[in-house]
Amino acid sequence: MDTLAALHSDYFAYLGRGLAAIVLYAIIGLLLMIIGFFAVDLTTAGDLRKFVRDGKPNAVIVTSMGTVAMALIVVLAIYASGGDSLWQGLVTALTFGLVGIAAQVAGVRMLESLVGLDIGDLLAAEDFRPQAWVVASAHLALGLVVSVAIL
Repeated sequence: MDTLAALHSDYFAYLGRGLAAIVLYAIIGLLLMIIGFFAVDLTTAGDLRKFVRDGKPNAVIVTSMGTVAMALIVVLAIYASGGDSLWQGLVTALTFGLVGIAAQVAGVRMLESLVGLDIGDLLAAEDFRPQAWVVASAHLALGLVVSVAIL
């Protein structure tokens, strides 16, 4: 009982807020990751999910790097959303995350167009093609730029 008496009077409120933040930010993060994947899928010629399920090497590389880029954006959106109010932080993280994902996807699509890549053909290919690294690197690079811009 001496241990409980030694705890600060608002310790359990602090603990509860922290646990709620973990759960709610995890939900927001997962939601943003799913939205980010579908944003990439919808803006890509062909069925990205099917290409990945079928083990198309270029689709797997591009999707993997896109996922890492989305995670960077989500992490920095959550990090930048601090403040006194948990709800304010959640709304800020969601907003920054959505705008960041849109900027990242649009930027990658623009770069693919400038380079002249047929992304649908590239992702559907059975064999590895080095151009996949250009698209994957664009995802990571733009994810980094967008995530730092959030700060």
